[in-house]
Amino acid sequence: MVGAGLLELRAMRKKQLEIILSQLAPSPKPKLKYEGYTLDAESAAEMAYVAAWLNDDVHGKKVVDLGCGSGILAIAAALLGAEQVVGVDVDKDAVKTAKSNAGKMKVCVDFVVGDIMCIVGHFDSTLMNPPFGSWRKGADVYFLKKALELSDVVYSLHKHSSSVRDFLRKKIPHLGGRIDQVYEMQIVIPRTYSFHRKKSYTVKADLYRILKNCPD
Repeated sequence: MVGAGLLELRAMRKKQLEIILSQLAPSPKPKLKYEGYTLDAESAAEMAYVAAWLNDDVHGKKVVDLGCGSGILAIAAALLGAEQVVGVDVDKDAVKTAKSNAGKMKVCVDFVVGDIMCIVGHFDSTLMNPPFGSWRKGADVYFLKKALELSDVVYSLHKHSSSVRDFLRKKIPHLGGRIDQVYEMQIVIPRTYSFHRKKSYTVKADLYRILKNCPD
């Protein structure tokens, strides 16, 4: 059982991480065709908290962020002691910002401009906020498939709905993984595109912890 003092310490560290991540610049020109949105600092800190402090999947690990955008998850992993961090995004403007953000935080992250399929090798963990598949059907599955090819543990953010949960519950085993935990979250999406009327939108999301199936 985790003591009350340790829980308070973890909560404090999460808040500190959120404050640090809030200083990062967002992607300057998000592309709708890539479903590019800036992940808010609170949500990124929450994801990092779950991966690093609840499950010990970051410190001393090799971590990859697929569709890294402005680099917030990759930088969070580096700040929390990952041995190696790689971030990849097809949007060169986003990667330029990510590199600048990493420099500001004085952390080492290898950022790559390209499709996620250009990343090869083995990683302990994937942290990612993939496209929900609202504009490009199957984009979320494309990311999940690659993540499970690369890493042993995947943390992936998806739209919160019963239909999505049912779909992923059936689909993920076919991709070579199994769902270990689902954490409910709320993410804040800032006004990004012309059809956005409000300053920000609060959206329910699910953070999946997915384990790669070991071959028999």
